[in-house]
Amino acid sequence: MTPDLPSDLQAGLDALTEGVSRNLLAERAAAISRTYRSGRSSAGIIKNRDDALAYAMARLPATFAAVAAVLAAVEEAAPDFAPQTLLDVGAGPGTAAWAAVACFPGLVGIRLVDENPHLRELALRLLASGGENVLRDAVYREGAARQVLPATEKADLVIASYFVGEVASDQLLNMANALWSRVNDTLIVIEPGTPAGFARIRHVRSYLIEQGGHVICPCPHDGECPLTRDDWCHFSQRLNRSRDHRQVKGAALSFEDEKFSYVALTRHKPQAVARDRVLAAPHVTKAQVATKLCTAQGLVADVASRRDRDAYKMRRNWRWGDAVRRTVGLADEPSA
Repeated sequence: MTPDLPSDLQAGLDALTEGVSRNLLAERAAAISRTYRSGRSSAGIIKNRDDALAYAMARLPATFAAVAAVLAAVEEAAPDFAPQTLLDVGAGPGTAAWAAVACFPGLVGIRLVDENPHLRELALRLLASGGENVLRDAVYREGAARQVLPATEKADLVIASYFVGEVASDQLLNMANALWSRVNDTLIVIEPGTPAGFARIRHVRSYLIEQGGHVICPCPHDGECPLTRDDWCHFSQRLNRSRDHRQVKGAALSFEDEKFSYVALTRHKPQAVARDRVLAAPHVTKAQVATKLCTAQGLVADVASRRDRDAYKMRRNWRWGDAVRRTVGLADEPSA
């Protein structure tokens, strides 16, 4: 999957922002960013249509890129997974729904929920521009997830993208349980790639494994996370920035690296043998390639000497986030 916005989504966003001052959007985006960093939720930040547009212009490309990267990892780890229904919780402008349709063309039903009315209004206008009927026919409920979603309303795929960070810490496991109870097959939780974001992912992961869940990715096991408390598991997705994106973000670079943490869990124990996961960019020198890996046996500091030409060559091509096998062979190329 490409990390760039689908053409119909980009066209819909361009149409909605036509004639709107980019300086105004940049000011609102900066204020929203500052308020988010203070720990407040979208309900207290995005108060009108311009706020929603500013948020979408600044954040939608990066969150789409992160969700697309996670869905690609899920598709690689579980190639037989073909969801027909999607529930996007904390949907915001509908980002995850667009990424899911791009990844899983068999989707026939999409439901979204968010308590911010301005993000919902924006999402519906963007969905109306979608080239797929499943996007245009999506149902978007306004309100808190546990209040507006019937307990019997389930989906094959449930995504909570950049959502659980807005849940009070003493309610995190209650929300995790609410999400899990609505899953027919797979749940994906994505958070910013920060120590705090990973801590939430780690907590949710541990709890849902106790409830019978099995990790699809990124972890190659259902055991306790082997990372020490001063470390965190996160990944990075590079995306292109348009001129408008740069202007609204006040950025000079033509690209952005979105850092994210995530976990994908399923109710069904995966049949395929999980690959090791590259947890950081490999350190390549003329003498060796050193790579930090998460494996079924725990953390491994994998080192391949240049003297072992095949192993060195293979590891030199590994990238942060890849799922890999350490034995050399035709089937051992990295997969994102």
